[in-house]
Amino acid sequence: MSTDPPPVDPPPAGEDAPPARRRDLPAALLIGVLTLLLGFAFTVQVRNSDDEQALAGAREEDLVRIVDEVSSRGVRLREQIADQRSALRQLTSSDSETASALEEAGTRAAALGVLNGTAPAVGPGLRMTVRDPDDELRVTDLIDVIQELRGAGAETMQFDGVRVGLSTAVTGAPGSLLIDGRPITAPYEVLVLGSPQDLETALNIPGGVVQHVGSRGGSVTIEQVTELLVDALRPLPEAQYAAPDDED
Repeated sequence: MSTDPPPVDPPPAGEDAPPARRRDLPAALLIGVLTLLLGFAFTVQVRNSDDEQALAGAREEDLVRIVDEVSSRGVRLREQIADQRSALRQLTSSDSETASALEEAGTRAAALGVLNGTAPAVGPGLRMTVRDPDDELRVTDLIDVIQELRGAGAETMQFDGVRVGLSTAVTGAPGSLLIDGRPITAPYEVLVLGSPQDLETALNIPGGVVQHVGSRGGSVTIEQVTELLVDALRPLPEAQYAAPDDED
């Protein structure tokens, strides 16, 4: 009896032979999904059929890497879009923001003008009259008056129509005192803006301005005023050595 294997019928004409091995179904599905994603993501970037063939023939790990790169690029694009939207919102509200910035700058400039003595100021304060009948008051006495007022919260002041600023200099001799080079004569009129009660209390403390001027043979008269005008102005000094930094 013959033991030869039974003959195998050849495949019908026109049909391909079955593959030697079947691909794993999950891997095939993954490759198919990745290929579809890549086809959508690179619609704009792919310019010729050679690139399409290269992607179709890429390995699975290469496709995964390319998808990761596309995802990262998408994240960066979304961040750029968010930045552009933020810039657009700022531009649309730039008019109101610019107006607010200009208003704030004007307020600061006005405050600095008052402190520097380059702008008039009005508010509550004191009107003082310092009498020196024997011309005994010295430079240090007037400096003490200025420092005592500043320490009590004075915001700005003027002596005999001369505005006192941060760089005010008191010079001269008794009977011929000068403030910033301008002569002042007794009785000295002092206008000072600040809390009237605090200023007067500071001037009248034991050993303070009132008592010290009295020890020189003079006297101090103080009047609280609810609305006092300080209108003497100091010229704006010009810088000799400093200049604005335009590098920013």
